[in-house]
Amino acid sequence: MEISTLATYHCLAFVWYFFVAYSITHIKTEERPSEVFLYGGQWKYLTVLNLFLQAVFYGVSFLADVLRLIKKLRCAKPVISSRDLLFSVLAFPVSTFVCISFWTLYTFNRELVYPKSLDGVIPLWLNHAMHTAVLPFALLEILALPHRYPAKKKGLILLGFVAFLYTSWVLWIYSVTGEWVYPLFALFSPPGLAAFFAGSLAIIVSFYNFGEFLNRMIWGQSKFS
Repeated sequence: MEISTLATYHCLAFVWYFFVAYSITHIKTEERPSEVFLYGGQWKYLTVLNLFLQAVFYGVSFLADVLRLIKKLRCAKPVISSRDLLFSVLAFPVSTFVCISFWTLYTFNRELVYPKSLDGVIPLWLNHAMHTAVLPFALLEILALPHRYPAKKKGLILLGFVAFLYTSWVLWIYSVTGEWVYPLFALFSPPGLAAFFAGSLAIIVSFYNFGEFLNRMIWGQSKFS
């Protein structure tokens, strides 16, 4: 894909994610159901955090494209490295995890992850923007250009550290409020919850490996932007 086309795509993707993130974070207080958006607000939900992650990623990607267009290659190099690290370690695996885990649990029992009371607050298009469109965007990014993945050990350590931070945030919220971020967690005993978190980490690691596999199959080992 031509750099100018990439720049246009990344700019539009950035604007889209910024708009979606703005929309979900500016829901009127009086419209919010009592059982959600309490301590921690929207910032306790992985879905919302992922929207901001994607906005940052596409903003960095657009900056890298602009620097390449104006031939500022020395400045572009660290930005491209940051873009690839963000995509490989976080943007792709987290988007894939959000989409697949949400719709799997939603199909099983929506009240565990997305109470029906939210239907009157969050429009259908916004639900799909947060939970469905994120995966096609991630796959399109892999098709659009190659990304340099870090050494496997480094990539998994970074991914594991971010997963640890989010898990700690979820546990902190429970310790303060006595309520779980997602009603699903209340179904587990402490050992069961630990096993659930460990299983979730294993799944997101598999998505990291899947992204790396797709990148290598499409672009090979040597072709990088």
